[in-house]
Amino acid sequence: MPIFLYTAMDAKGQEQKGKKEAANEEEVQSFLKNQGLFPTSIKNADKSQANKKGKAGEKKGGLNMNISLGPAVMKTKEITLFTRQMAILLDAGLPLIRSLKTLARQAKNPVVRKIIEETATAVEGGATFSEALAQHPASFDKLFLNMVRAGEAAGKIELILNRLAMFMEKAAKIKGKVKSAMVYPVVVLCIAGGITSGLMIFIVPKFAKIFTDLLEGAPMPAITQVVLGISDFMVNNILLFIGGIVALVIIIKLVLKVPFLRFYIDWAKYNMPVFGLVVSRSSISRFARTLGTLMGSGVAVLNALIIVKETSGNEVVSNAVVKVYDAVKEGEPMAPPLSSTKIFPEMVISMIEVGEETGKLPEMLEKVADTYDEEVDNAVAAMTSMIEPLMIIFLAVIVGGLVIALFAPLITIIEKLGT
Repeated sequence: MPIFLYTAMDAKGQEQKGKKEAANEEEVQSFLKNQGLFPTSIKNADKSQANKKGKAGEKKGGLNMNISLGPAVMKTKEITLFTRQMAILLDAGLPLIRSLKTLARQAKNPVVRKIIEETATAVEGGATFSEALAQHPASFDKLFLNMVRAGEAAGKIELILNRLAMFMEKAAKIKGKVKSAMVYPVVVLCIAGGITSGLMIFIVPKFAKIFTDLLEGAPMPAITQVVLGISDFMVNNILLFIGGIVALVIIIKLVLKVPFLRFYIDWAKYNMPVFGLVVSRSSISRFARTLGTLMGSGVAVLNALIIVKETSGNEVVSNAVVKVYDAVKEGEPMAPPLSSTKIFPEMVISMIEVGEETGKLPEMLEKVADTYDEEVDNAVAAMTSMIEPLMIIFLAVIVGGLVIALFAPLITIIEKLGT
């Protein structure tokens, strides 16, 4: 039977290391739990030795290059997992520094390990947890940092981390649903574009030569002339065609960085039929959940609104939040300025108004977010059901247009040969 090396914590938070002969990791975990220990690391001793030998061989036989291409950044999934694990360890009674070091040892990704180790070092040096996390702004945004600060001030850091993990998991779920709904049309458009380009560059020119030889100057249908003209342009200006596509992508990216242009683009997306429902409902859900989570965690309302504005991901919603911020700053309630923006449904306005009157605004915002999460599901399902027939019609028009353009002159040729 294999031997496993384990590291575990006892009820007092003391670290204990040892080895256990067992059939698998689950058996070791069961043994440790029966001993009243919390396992933090379990490794197969044989595999660990093999890995060490392999790394030693690499160092001897090859060149070890360590190239840094900018600041280390944790992915959203990694941040969510880190947050959830920190909440569990702190809730179990482990000190903050010990929890960080435990997660650093367990981290398989060197980037994650480096960030957690640097955070632990900063906390050991006297920094607060939020100050240590703030040294990595590319990984931890203002929403994360402000909630951690609020948790530190209230002495409920594990509760805040649990809320943060739950918030990120739900946000990722909604984002994933919207992305998955867009995969089908994007893939279809890419395939259709690739096939059409191939036909225009390699097939249509051969038909053009046949038409020129057999029609002997006879006029061709207008649709055929258009298709041949496009094909001729693509063949003779292939580099210009590719450069135009690249330039279009660059222009779109630059336009999206200009605030006032991004506002009009977001406004157009917000008011589009079918797709606009997904955008509006997901934006409202994100607004309500972010604001509700921040306020429920003890972040001041004005600070919470600033963070919501910066993390909304939609300029239309950001502008609406600015109006709410100005009103709240003057001592007014949120509901009237939200209503004046005309982008929030009356149901949302009413629930926020009731929340303000009863002093339970965070709870009411969470309910709004849960309601609109379901609305996003319905909107995505409706959009998907409409996209499929639209894509079929689109492909039929493209293919049918090419077939008509190429076969219409053939009818003329056949009639000419028959006379």
